[in-house]
Amino acid sequence: MKKYLLYVACIIALPLFAQVKKQNALVDLQKISITKASLQDKIKGGWAGKTIGVTYGGPYEFHYLGTLINDYQKIPWPDGQVKRYFDLEPGLYDDIYMDLSFVDVIEKYGVDAPVDSFANAFANAAYPLWHANQTGRYNILNGMKAPASGFWKNNPHADDIDFQIEADFAGLMHPGMGNAASLLCDKVGHIMNYGEGYYGGVYVANMYSLAFVSNDINFVVSEALKSIPLKSKYRTCMQDVINWHTQFPNDWKKTWFEIQRKWTEDIACPEGVFMPFDISARVNSAYVLIGLLYGQGDFGKTVEIATRCGQDADCNPSTAGGILGAMLGFDKIPDYWKDNLKEVANRNFVYTNISLKRMYELGYKHATQMLQKNGGVVNGDMITMVYQQPKPVVFEESFAGLKPVQRKWLGWNSEEVKNSYQFEFEGNGMVIHSTMSNEWGTTGNYAFKVEMDIDGKKELFSMPYNFRLRRNELYSNFNLSQGKHLVKIKILNPDKIASLQLKDLIVYSNK
Repeated sequence: MKKYLLYVACIIALPLFAQVKKQNALVDLQKISITKASLQDKIKGGWAGKTIGVTYGGPYEFHYLGTLINDYQKIPWPDGQVKRYFDLEPGLYDDIYMDLSFVDVIEKYGVDAPVDSFANAFANAAYPLWHANQTGRYNILNGMKAPASGFWKNNPHADDIDFQIEADFAGLMHPGMGNAASLLCDKVGHIMNYGEGYYGGVYVANMYSLAFVSNDINFVVSEALKSIPLKSKYRTCMQDVINWHTQFPNDWKKTWFEIQRKWTEDIACPEGVFMPFDISARVNSAYVLIGLLYGQGDFGKTVEIATRCGQDADCNPSTAGGILGAMLGFDKIPDYWKDNLKEVANRNFVYTNISLKRMYELGYKHATQMLQKNGGVVNGDMITMVYQQPKPVVFEESFAGLKPVQRKWLGWNSEEVKNSYQFEFEGNGMVIHSTMSNEWGTTGNYAFKVEMDIDGKKELFSMPYNFRLRRNELYSNFNLSQGKHLVKIKILNPDKIASLQLKDLIVYSNK
């Protein structure tokens, strides 16, 4: 009888585990209770923390490449900072309006919206994109479907940070349900990313999901890592950061230097190969972890450290601030930080019809829908969720068998480039980095018709003037056999005013 009563007591106590500050274990399919007010507060804290973080780090985005922001340089947080960006540089909030594109799809088409609805909304949106997002958009607009649009052979930015900075919505609408969040990430993340770029979004979404059920940062970052395959380099890097934090618990800069030493070899993004620029999901995820682990639950300390790590110094504090904001809840974010949001709470983010206040409402609505879809119950002011212990998604690896061996300047804007150009290289893959003359003035509908001839095999494609519609690079090919190759580029409809400008050739090899 005593054993039976003990068993009953344990079952009754299970929902209370979510309230324990130091959470060391959660059981798969465990039922966890949370009040409606607490769930709303955490969702609000996630979106508010994300907005604060991106604003705080905004002035430093990619100004510190391969170096950190030293202590003597103060990072201010003046009154009216968020409003100033809303008024003068609203494009800073690409982290958020990208998320909101996918939130809007769910609002219009429901929690089971098909992948094409996400892809089409993303591809046809009015906002500009870059890197994996931009190439994914180009691929979709030119007839390629997801997940091919994000696959590394079709997108040289597949391992970039893009989906990582826009996966917050998936975690915030799946409290305690990391595997369901991963399924949504699989649907949306492969529109623009693959491999490590996809994993960045999965990991972030799972950390958000766990932030609803645990107040222990160390538990959240370690448990969420179970969503990433063991043999992936991405998981190894994140585990390294966790281990270095244990080894150097009071000095985040030592961990930062270990990351630089071991993990900053970018072989993918054409802007980062052989360069200090690094927009990879792997390295920037590591900086998010540094902020979370060394911030020790202090909101200001967390976003400051994530910013001081450099590289994508607005996106990283945005992610760290959002995860911690969801853990703390809006009410526990210090007034010093959240008071800046009051002036813009009812203003729509650029390119959207959604404000922060509206986002808080939609976030709660979609989270309760996802909870009920996954076995949860909404009963008055109490909500019961069915916890999902994170499980690894499918293993993916981009650029296997490829190593960059050369970055060669091709030319800028010679008469020859306006009509045709040819070159030779030796390897098994290549990317042609390019741009347009009159870069920001070319927003019309004209498009270059390009004939690409590699060893006698021809391919025709379009490169629009309009920056929003073209891909980042003129061309990439990772399907070549190892050896010497002759490349001939011909512009079939040269323009009298503008020109297609060739910049760098990046050569890959298996040697």
